[in-house]
Amino acid sequence: MKASNNERVYKMSFASVYTHYITKAEKKGRTKEEVDEAILWLTGFTQEELGQHLEQKTNFEDLFAVAQLHPNAPKITGVICGYRIEEIEDPIMRKVRYMDKLIDELAKGRPMEKILRK
Repeated sequence: MKASNNERVYKMSFASVYTHYITKAEKKGRTKEEVDEAILWLTGFTQEELGQHLEQKTNFEDLFAVAQLHPNAPKITGVICGYRIEEIEDPIMRKVRYMDKLIDELAKGRPMEKILRK
């Protein structure tokens, strides 16, 4: 993954991508609440904190700078967007791909307890 691409993703507003996460999940019969549950699990945010980041249009770099990643997050493995998550060296990009993978699994109908690596 090129550094310039990473920089572009870092500066993306989380809120702009969040709407795509919701759309993707809802098209497959999942809910906004399930998307939020997965994001809250990964980031350690409360629903209120998530709402503040969406409202402030926090970018991914700043979002993950304050997130308390779940201790089981490294159990999120596999391929997303053509990249094997466990091989992504850039720590911010790996966290972004963790989130992408959770939403992907949700949209594919995976049970929530498996998505959340319980």
